[in-house]
Amino acid sequence: MRPLIYLCAFLFSISIAQAKTTDPKIDKTGTVFGTVLDATLNQPLPYVNIIIKDAKNANITGGISLDDGTFTINQVPEGDIIVSIQYIGYKTVNKTITIGKNNYNVNLGTILLEEAAEGLDAVTVVAEVSTIQQKVDRKVITVGKDLTTAGTSASDIMNNIPSVSIDQQSGNISLRGNENVRVMVDGKLSNVPIAQLLKQIPSTSIKEIELITNPSAKYNPEGMSGIINIKLHKNTKIGFNGNLNVGLTHEVFAKFNSSVDMNYRNGKFNFYGNYGNNVGKYDNFGSILRLDDNSLQNFKFLNSGTSHLYKVGVDFYVNDKNTLSFFTNQNIYNGNNSGSAIISYESLKQSQLFNNISGNNSGQYNLAYKHEFTDENETLDIEIDYNDFENDELANFNFFNFDFPTNYVDNVDTQRQQTTVNIDYVKPVNDKTKIEAGLEARLFNTNIDYMSTGQTFSSEGDIIPTPSTGFDYNRDIYSAYFTYGKTLEKWNYQVGIRAEQVNVNADALKTFSDASTEFIPFENDYFQIYPSAFLTYNPSEKNSYQLSFSRRVDRPGLQQVNPIREWSTPRLSSFGNTELQPQFTNSLETNYTRQLEKGSITAGIFYRIIEDNINRYVFIDRTNITSGNSNLSYDNFDNTTAYGFELSTNYRPTKWWSLNGSFDLYSQRQQGIIEILNTDDIQNATVNDILKQNNEVETIIWNVRAFNNFKVSKKLSFSLFAMYRGEEESLQFTREPMYMVNTGMRYNFLEDNRATLSFNYNDIFNTMKFEFEGSTPFPNIGGFNWESNTWNIALSYRFGGNNYSALKRKQRENDTKSGGGGFM
Repeated sequence: MRPLIYLCAFLFSISIAQAKTTDPKIDKTGTVFGTVLDATLNQPLPYVNIIIKDAKNANITGGISLDDGTFTINQVPEGDIIVSIQYIGYKTVNKTITIGKNNYNVNLGTILLEEAAEGLDAVTVVAEVSTIQQKVDRKVITVGKDLTTAGTSASDIMNNIPSVSIDQQSGNISLRGNENVRVMVDGKLSNVPIAQLLKQIPSTSIKEIELITNPSAKYNPEGMSGIINIKLHKNTKIGFNGNLNVGLTHEVFAKFNSSVDMNYRNGKFNFYGNYGNNVGKYDNFGSILRLDDNSLQNFKFLNSGTSHLYKVGVDFYVNDKNTLSFFTNQNIYNGNNSGSAIISYESLKQSQLFNNISGNNSGQYNLAYKHEFTDENETLDIEIDYNDFENDELANFNFFNFDFPTNYVDNVDTQRQQTTVNIDYVKPVNDKTKIEAGLEARLFNTNIDYMSTGQTFSSEGDIIPTPSTGFDYNRDIYSAYFTYGKTLEKWNYQVGIRAEQVNVNADALKTFSDASTEFIPFENDYFQIYPSAFLTYNPSEKNSYQLSFSRRVDRPGLQQVNPIREWSTPRLSSFGNTELQPQFTNSLETNYTRQLEKGSITAGIFYRIIEDNINRYVFIDRTNITSGNSNLSYDNFDNTTAYGFELSTNYRPTKWWSLNGSFDLYSQRQQGIIEILNTDDIQNATVNDILKQNNEVETIIWNVRAFNNFKVSKKLSFSLFAMYRGEEESLQFTREPMYMVNTGMRYNFLEDNRATLSFNYNDIFNTMKFEFEGSTPFPNIGGFNWESNTWNIALSYRFGGNNYSALKRKQRENDTKSGGGGFM
């Protein structure tokens, strides 16, 4: 959306200068300016079309409103004109004015836009029902009460978001069927593991979820499928204000969550603070049947966790041109995960029990300065962000009826620090052109210390004590970007380029029981250019077309290069690959948005060319071949392609029924290497029996989602959500289709509907499960279940005043580096 945001803003400063130095009667042109607000919420409306027409209703010129709802249109010809204010879902406002006769600067004042008669209810859009909006460079999902009651955390509601899915086993998030996605909260990365972070953010704290699938050069290029930016609520109302939320979820075990958001705004200062917690136990179980030896593995897991998130911050409005902001986040988590794996053969039963106690603390400290120059919308932003993360993990493993391995204890201590410094400059060249430039430095350091009382096999096949390992990983990224954007009547475009120098320096030091050591260093320095381009065409207020291109990178994740064992079961262990190289993606995307009489519809397609594709590599454990065990790692493969189609709609068939629906389909050609034992006599297998297979599959993933909201009255409403996820084929297995149906109700009460009581029943038919069938490295079938058949009851209450301050800190064009409240 950046090519559109401030293209008209510079006109205001020009008009002021002209008013001082030029006689308007000579130019015979004038200026029209004003502010557009939502009539119900009294909040600014950005991106509103301002169209200037002559007396015959022919278009002359125009522009759009800015983030604060203001607009300025220059070069308006003398005479009688019509100013048409148009916005999707709102009634069009037309005002007839005259330029001339000593009236060359016309202030239209505040223009209040009301809901269109057959459009989306303004209160419903913001407060009750979630909506989907396609903007120039992103899809924005406004999170209403229907989504916040779908679950207690960000992780719970992500499966309800178009193009997004959560792996309930690992907690990993994917966008457009790909897990190579960057997740930000209020535009900032976190050192907290994504799966943990999503479970800790209360759903009631989320304002919007942005899916930025083709970011411009201004953004970090990481993540093949793009960026998911979770924007949290931040209160800037005058006086003391806040929100209180509590919730309870239950199926097998109870889960409790609560959050409180508060702010105090007076004069030049805005103080705010947030607290949220999640306390609960989570049950998970499943089984895998190996068809080659008829062994059955039964798994049962119980994950218990308590998390606390704190945030305090202050905005200091020095004057109209300068703003200082500071906030800190503190994240505390304690978990206790236990489980069992029982392996049953025809004549033998083996079992493994484990207990994992972990605790981590994360602290973030952010200082930001914003300067607004005399020229309108010329800005300079400087931001320093420091993030520190510490995690201690103690895991006990006990084995029964195993010759190997024996009981052991693992201890892993992890420390991570990340420092980010940004400088961003925005300059409107004229009323149609804008340039942006910036510099960034990101310094990332990780230290992992691993100790174990267990045993392993040496390269010669001898059993030895597991060596202790220290892993140090340092990655410094220095980048600069430049973008140029221009508007040409109904067209606008933006081109950009980002240059990055990446320096990676890492090493692993193994210390054996005899005090000998093995040093494994590796480094990877590279320079890359990342171009981007955007083109938008708006032939009318009802039609919009977008075309975009960007080049992106997937840098190997820490666990993908870490040689320390990530996890292990009796039959499979996972390790990183220190020689893994980055994966690059060239992405082309086009979207079309159509405003209907009772809603809107958006359709889009994308195509990607992926270089040095990163994928899984399954290989036989050569230190213990006769066990039939495998190791799992990563490797780079040949170039590949991916494509997809998306369709989403906001539709209101009647005044009491609104619908959000979506369909998405993705396909990617995946390549991988899998090793198998090519013998029936596994007990006497040797290296010569290992057969390497180069597998290639065309993975197709498709999803259908429908969210219905039924409004019985102004206070009472019901919701019905249904999702179907089609079969998915991967290199290792084929997943069976998954589907579920949720239902819920919400009731608003007290003065001004300050309180909301909600009840939700998820997966009412208890059908949401993960079932699969695989053939490599061993033929198997299996499935896993989790607590999806849950009920949830929640209460929210807002308190304080309702008057918004006239002084509002400008946000940086929906940039993912924008500041904000919430927890990150």
